Amino acid sequence: MSPTDLIPVRAVKAVVGAAYGLPKPVKRLIAGRPVRRDGQTLALEAQLLLTLSQVENTELGGGGVDEARVRLERAQKLIDPKVPGVQARELSAGGVRSRLYTPKGLAEGSPLLVFYHGGGFAVGSLNSHDNVCKQLAVSAKVRVLSVDYRLAPEHPFPAGVEDALAAYEYAVENAEALGADPDAIAVGGDSAGGNLAAVVSLFTERRKPAFALLFYPTTDLTSRRRSRELFGEGFYLTDKAMTWFSDHYCPEELRKDPKVSPLLADDLSDFPATYLVTAGFDPLRDEGEEFARRLEEAGVKVALRRQDDLIHGFANMFGLGGRFAEALAEAAGALRMALTLR
Repeated sequence: MSPTDLIPVRAVKAVVGAAYGLPKPVKRLIAGRPVRRDGQTLALEAQLLLTLSQVENTELGGGGVDEARVRLERAQKLIDPKVPGVQARELSAGGVRSRLYTPKGLAEGSPLLVFYHGGGFAVGSLNSHDNVCKQLAVSAKVRVLSVDYRLAPEHPFPAGVEDALAAYEYAVENAEALGADPDAIAVGGDSAGGNLAAVVSLFTERRKPAFALLFYPTTDLTSRRRSRELFGEGFYLTDKAMTWFSDHYCPEELRKDPKVSPLLADDLSDFPATYLVTAGFDPLRDEGEEFARRLEEAGVKVALRRQDDLIHGFANMFGLGGRFAEALAEAAGALRMALTLR
């Protein structure tokens, strides 16, 4: 426990909100000189958040698993915006605890996004990604089924994959009961959740997803790429945390399995049309972009977007506004457009 853990969340949240409400020159003074790396300049909003996080311990991974889970939940509460106009209800999707979000007034037979939260397969929950799912539901005008898959190390690979597949297949089989169009079911997720969405797209035995929405996905647990060396320290997700997550999730000898590392799948030609977004200052950047290139080479319709001034986890940071909100809005727009045109 850090000393700031003793400070009420409400008080820390007020400080964060006040910092983001300051004039731009004052925010720049707090954040310091612009950070430039690999031909990119870090957004002021992201740099300010990283500066503030030096006071409030928001590190992803590391230490005890229970501590890391509490740390993520607390960090998310610090930037938790109110997202009105969405109803949520708990349900069991194929035996997996899940939460269905429905924008108020949305007609029956709408598109549905089956969403898998990030957190390195070891942290994260329905609650940590509650507002992301609400925002996607409202912005894209879709229902969202958020899946509370089992986490490592208590439930290592393949437990999370099994739950991800079970929940998706439940959605396909029960689309009408969920108020959804069975021909317009997409999958999506961030980080580890993006990995699970990709794995579901490759290995489901039911109808393939209509679309995949992948935020900075983990796609290959077997190799280190240049972005991990460039951004593995000081940009929220660290090299150390990535190792911590991988070691909890899957033994090294199993990591070549495409259900762990979908980038290593022999054939990607049956993958759904995809919007894949990476962050410029993210150690996962290069493997996500390599996955997009492999999809394109396989003949898949894919839109690759690098938000080159942002950091890992930006979708969860949309409540801070600015570039964070813009990036999530763009992804939601891509989802809405793809499913509407379909």
